[in-house]
Amino acid sequence: MTELLILPGLVVPGLVVMVPLVAAAGLGLVTNVRLAAWINGGVATLVFLLACALPWQPTAGLLLVDPLATHIAILTGFVGMTTAWFSRATIAVEAEAKRLDARALRAYHAMFQAYLGFLMLALLSNNVLATWGSIEAATIASVLVVALPRTDAAVAAASKQFILCGAGISLAFFGTTLLYLAAVPVLGSGLPALTWSRLPAAAPQFHAAMLNLAFVFLLLGYATKAALVPLHAWMASACAEGPTPVSAVLSGSILNVALFVILRLRGLLDVNLGAIAPGPPIMALGLFSVLLAAFSLWRQNDVKRFFAFSTIAQSGVAAFAFGLGGVGATFAGLLHLTLHTLSHAAIFQCVGRAVQLKGGQRFADIGGLLVRHRALGLTLAAGIVAVAGLPPFGLFASEFLVLMETVRHLPWLVLPLALGLVVGGWALAMRLISLCLGAPTPDRGPAPGLPALVPAWVHLAVVLVLGLAMPGPVAAWLMAIAEAAR
Repeated sequence: MTELLILPGLVVPGLVVMVPLVAAAGLGLVTNVRLAAWINGGVATLVFLLACALPWQPTAGLLLVDPLATHIAILTGFVGMTTAWFSRATIAVEAEAKRLDARALRAYHAMFQAYLGFLMLALLSNNVLATWGSIEAATIASVLVVALPRTDAAVAAASKQFILCGAGISLAFFGTTLLYLAAVPVLGSGLPALTWSRLPAAAPQFHAAMLNLAFVFLLLGYATKAALVPLHAWMASACAEGPTPVSAVLSGSILNVALFVILRLRGLLDVNLGAIAPGPPIMALGLFSVLLAAFSLWRQNDVKRFFAFSTIAQSGVAAFAFGLGGVGATFAGLLHLTLHTLSHAAIFQCVGRAVQLKGGQRFADIGGLLVRHRALGLTLAAGIVAVAGLPPFGLFASEFLVLMETVRHLPWLVLPLALGLVVGGWALAMRLISLCLGAPTPDRGPAPGLPALVPAWVHLAVVLVLGLAMPGPVAAWLMAIAEAAR
């Protein structure tokens, strides 16, 4: 118990969690919308910088700062920072178009920081129950933001997200209870039986049947948060109806945190000889997600809903890789998770500006961006090429690695996985033609300036560099995480 009470090196990890939560409380009191937007961007930048210091702050007390948690925390902080600065330029336009009042804008900035803070707590907490509670709190914050436009569609989307994610988190709570009961005979009652850092060493002695049952409920619960089929329906509605910055962070935050928990859970079952193999159910959810989302892309007429289904497909690829297991597949899954997060955040930032510019988010409303708005069109086109898994962007390499690992371990699954990737990539290529190269549609809003596109350029630059020439330290970092998490 002493290691839970004496917490050396807790300052920086604690600040990563507390800074956004304290800022959320303060932003709720700031009445000046412009000032609140600047504070939101500044706090998000500070959180990212603090997260970058986590590799030098390892601890396993109340907070667990290991390489896996650190990597996802840095990624979450980076997307939070760029989205916060992106939203500073766009949320006012969305507010005017959707008639959001000052109170709603205050709620947006407060909930943005609350969402970021609870995600960080979920990643860094060393307590299984605290992880569960933090993900639920982050979900509630995102639901409130999705509902801010107060249109019938937005309220319906928020309700769907709350109901489906609420059902998922209920399953995860029951699974957490079962995991605790499996751990009590080995670790004793109280905090030790809920401590992430103690569970792997004790897991070989857990009662296998109880551990299996806990895994089934935990997998279903967190798969809902990861938007894996058949538990994915909330994702498209939330991205389509909520403010565009919410789409950017949803596509690369709570999904990643859920996959992070699933990867941790896989490690517990791998070391218990009597437990079921965790890989096949995880792979099944991932593969079904890739296939259903890929074919669903062809039926979407709403541009934000279209890219939400693309996010579901990419989340499925990462889940499939994690289910496949082994160092190579885990490395490929981590790389894919990182790159698709950055790519989709960039796409939603561009789509948000295009929707504001054209006054609608159907494909019929948006077209010919390269003709009238060269910078926006080129940026969106680059993002679509990246997400489609085409060279020279990094998703080509990550998908290739996943396919090669599948050939090595389960070659009979290569065909359906490749089919999903090809069908999805083809749908993305066709939409690139209509959005960027089609006949231009009339402008109905202010054209975005070049500074508004900087966050998207930064994201795509990272994806490009990792695709062309991944730096040695980055490869070594991901490989060390894969070796520890396999």
